[in-house]
Amino acid sequence: MKYMSRFTSLTEAEQQVVLADIVVEEYKKGTLLLRQGEVPTQCFFVLKGCVRQYSVDETGKETTSNFYTEEQAIANFNRHKPDKSSEFSLVCLEDCVLVVGDLDAEQDMYTQYAELETITRGMIEEHFGEVQDQFAAFIASTPPEERYKTLLRKRPGLADRVPQHQLASYLGITPESLSRMKKRIHKASH
Repeated sequence: MKYMSRFTSLTEAEQQVVLADIVVEEYKKGTLLLRQGEVPTQCFFVLKGCVRQYSVDETGKETTSNFYTEEQAIANFNRHKPDKSSEFSLVCLEDCVLVVGDLDAEQDMYTQYAELETITRGMIEEHFGEVQDQFAAFIASTPPEERYKTLLRKRPGLADRVPQHQLASYLGITPESLSRMKKRIHKASH
């Protein structure tokens, strides 16, 4: 409710009506929300927990492309693909509480509550802007150590929540390099 108020002029009563239609689900750690190659039927918003986004290439190499945590929307931008299939998988890294949206019902909701489209667009634009900024900072700070320090600064606590080999994949380095880097940074800060 508090989060929704940032993006809308709907009255509290109207927000309650919208919230009554919202589905909140709990998922256990390890639950696969979406498999690469499937056509997504749902979108998610993280209330509690951590969800990993990753893909597997033809050689079987797994690459982590994002981690979603509290107050982040997980949208599927695959409408441009002819078959609408997902290019990545989503898995719960922790027990999660997620708002689950039905992509087929989305348009009906927008028709019923025109203001909801404004809310959704505001949320997506904010999230997409953050992702763009993070990615630009990531690329600009080319040395892996700078990427890691940026991650620690921008998303405090994330490094403690996700497996180190997945964090290394996200940073574009080997788990061994990450381990050495963490030791160097720890030693330098003491």
